[in-house]
Amino acid sequence: MQTENGTEKRICYRCLVRDFDEGALMESIRDYVSRIGADVKASDEEYERRLKLCSECDRLLSGTCTVCGCYVEMRAAAKNNSCPAVKPKW
Repeated sequence: MQTENGTEKRICYRCLVRDFDEGALMESIRDYVSRIGADVKASDEEYERRLKLCSECDRLLSGTCTVCGCYVEMRAAAKNNSCPAVKPKW
């Protein structure tokens, strides 16, 4: 995400979600996923499979995994990541 002067704006990881504009937060997550290198990124099919499993999980709350606190769309994007549950779903 770019600021008005063209520098990159990053989300502060020490701030509360309520302090962010919801649209800007979603844009930042999508931007993060789009910037993952091809050598690290899960295939589109695998990414969608993971998100489907996460969307059916009772530990998902507003896009956040309540097991670890991650945004599932970010975790699912990297091929070497896995579900953090004791019995991983993917």
